[in-house]
Amino acid sequence: MIGKKMEEALNGQINAELYSAYLYLSMEAYFGGENLPGFANWMRVQTQEELMHAMKIYDYVAERGGRVVLKAIEQPPAKWNSPLSVFEAVYKHEQKVTGLINDLVNLAVEEKDHATNSFLQWFVTEQVEEEDNASTVLGQLKLIKDSPQALFMMDKEMGQRVFRPPATEGE
Repeated sequence: MIGKKMEEALNGQINAELYSAYLYLSMEAYFGGENLPGFANWMRVQTQEELMHAMKIYDYVAERGGRVVLKAIEQPPAKWNSPLSVFEAVYKHEQKVTGLINDLVNLAVEEKDHATNSFLQWFVTEQVEEEDNASTVLGQLKLIKDSPQALFMMDKEMGQRVFRPPATEGE
C-alpha cells in the first residue's frame, strides 16, 4: 500500500510527465513548421518516451493500491526563435524534471517507502540519459551556429532516432 503523501507526489509527477509530452509535441509542431522533419521526428520520439514515463508511474500507483488522479495539463509554449532556443528549453526542462525525480526519491526515503525508492531509481538513471541527450544536441547546435548546411545535415541525423520502449524485467 502506498502512503497518501507519496500517492499525491506521484500523481503530480504523472502530470509533469504528461506536460513534458505535451511540450515536446508542441516542439515537434514548431519543427514541422520550420521544415525540419528530422528535428520533428526527434521530438516525436521524445513525446513517446514521456508518455511511457507517465504510464509507468500511473501503473505503479495503481499496483500499489493508490488512486491515480489526473489534473489539467498546462499549455506549453508554441513558438521559439530557433532550433538552438528549442534545445536550450529542452535542456532546462530536463534539468527541472531531474529535480522533480530527486524530490520524489527524497520523499520516498523520508517516508521509508523502500518499494517506491527502488521503483524511482529507474527514473534517476533515465534522467541522466535525458539530460545527456539534450546537452549533446544543444552542444552540436552551438557548434554549427548559423550554417544552413550543417543544420540540414543535423536534421537528417535527427530523423534517424527511433522510439524503443525499455525491456521489461526478465527480458
